[in-house]
Amino acid sequence: MVELPDDAFKVSHDGRRATLEAKDVCVLDSFQFGGPVTVPASVSFKVQWEATGPRERRGSGSDVPASDPAAFLGRFADARSTGSFSGSEVGFSFKGRADTDRGFAQLGPERNGTFLT
Repeated sequence: MVELPDDAFKVSHDGRRATLEAKDVCVLDSFQFGGPVTVPASVSFKVQWEATGPRERRGSGSDVPASDPAAFLGRFADARSTGSFSGSEVGFSFKGRADTDRGFAQLGPERNGTFLT
């Protein structure tokens, strides 16, 4: 897990756009998930969301047991998302781009768990 600075995630005043951006974040690459050998590496990324429709209320809040998957309250809008990613370590680097034109994204605020009361 890597902690990012507070300003890495930004939301527009109207809540219809959001950006998560980090540059040259130091990480350890293990070549396989949870592997015993690690090498220092760095990654950078920028992911942007833009709402494409109206927000709709979702969830049942505290009207259902806390273990129920609907135990949240939110207002979500369908969105388009784009991202760019890069990383490097000694002898290897990568970069790429992606979007949700053939996928799915949503954007909006949510409350769950103890925040429902």
